[in-house]
Amino acid sequence: MVSLSNQIICGDCVKLLGKIREPFADLIFADPPFNIGYKYDKYNDEVEGEKYVAWTREWMSACKKVLKPAGSFYIAIGDDYAADVKIIATRELTLVMRNWLIWHYTFGQQTKNKFARAHTHIFYFVNDEKHFTFNDEIVRIISDRQKIYADKRANPAGKIPDDVWDEYPRLCGTFDERINFPCQMPESLLARIIRASSNEGDWVLDPFSGSGTTAIVAHKLKRKYTGIEISRKYVKGTLKRLEQSEGYPIEGEGERKWSENLDAELKWLYHENKVPVERLTKDPFLLRLFTDKLNKRISERQNPFQPQVIERRLVALNSRMKLGPLKANIESLRDAGKSS
Repeated sequence: MVSLSNQIICGDCVKLLGKIREPFADLIFADPPFNIGYKYDKYNDEVEGEKYVAWTREWMSACKKVLKPAGSFYIAIGDDYAADVKIIATRELTLVMRNWLIWHYTFGQQTKNKFARAHTHIFYFVNDEKHFTFNDEIVRIISDRQKIYADKRANPAGKIPDDVWDEYPRLCGTFDERINFPCQMPESLLARIIRASSNEGDWVLDPFSGSGTTAIVAHKLKRKYTGIEISRKYVKGTLKRLEQSEGYPIEGEGERKWSENLDAELKWLYHENKVPVERLTKDPFLLRLFTDKLNKRISERQNPFQPQVIERRLVALNSRMKLGPLKANIESLRDAGKSS
């Protein structure tokens, strides 16, 4: 088993996982080809439907065999085969579905004669309906009761995110995060999944490693990882990304300096919570909540950021147009709440 730990392996996931005799994965995230004609390096993404479903059953079964009894299994899939994935998982593999998540990206593929598709399905399964990891406290966001209505009944820890995720844009070719890969997932989306369904030191498996985002984020969040990928080209790209990710801040090692990674965490949290900079700078309570959530995100307990430091960084990023617009206009929602 040691040979799989912290490795990106070139090969067929069905064949490789079929050789494993005991479960090792605490968390599996799978983003297989959707069979919609993408141009991959070493895979034909346009096969007959029954053949694709049979292959889906094979790789899901191989993953199920290496998933620990208390493990979690996330699968991203398109519209055409979402129902097949759910039936295979729950009826054939006896996995328990906890959520049918929708990743709604901020821009979809434009169409001429139907509504534009702007979402991907993400199924969240577990092996055991009572025994699994779900770290709700680390993925909670500031609730509307807190940021709009100042309701004293609000849970001080915030709310668990809804099952429609619209905070994470699809990576287009001009994004700095994007590499030469046709359907790359944003790191921020994987970070939410890995934080919620695993702990530091746990083992994360991605059977379709692709651009390596799962392994990269797992590495940054101090998890073990295994990525399996049939393309040597994509494996080489992932190894390069892993090397570049070294140096991510470690808890308690002196004064923190702002880095691209920290700025990315700050921006992800900003868009998840949807509280404008102008509001945060004027509301000490919300700024403290926001700061506490950032410190939890980056596991900073011994040397936590202070609210004034976060405020200055947000203002600086906002003035340089680095934060980007929020999807929801919180101030208009607040005004609507007052008038109702």
